[in-house]
Amino acid sequence: MSVYMKILVSLIAAEHLFILWIEMFAWTGKGKKFFPNLNADFFEKTKGMAANQGLYNGFLSAGLIWSAVISNSIWAYAVATFFLCCVIVAGIYGAATSSKSIFFKQALPAILVFIVLMLTK
Repeated sequence: MSVYMKILVSLIAAEHLFILWIEMFAWTGKGKKFFPNLNADFFEKTKGMAANQGLYNGFLSAGLIWSAVISNSIWAYAVATFFLCCVIVAGIYGAATSSKSIFFKQALPAILVFIVLMLTK
């Protein structure tokens, strides 16, 4: 995988590390700033649920980082493809069930990187 692709994949990974941080460690504090449309008491009540979601975002990020450090280009593409597809599916599902903005914030960037990945293979 080219350095350019590794950077693009790493940007998607960084986004999901940020989501991990918000959901696992800053949900009841900074989380309120990122989700202003939610009631303040919602954050304390859903702290465990948010941490669980954050952990899943961490797994997505770990897989994307892993793909960026694999030296074998065939494996790097395969792992990046799998984890980008996971992000895309999660983003589409989140948009359908929670907030349409999730599509634009999570799924669309992963779709664009996925397209570039497929074009550069």
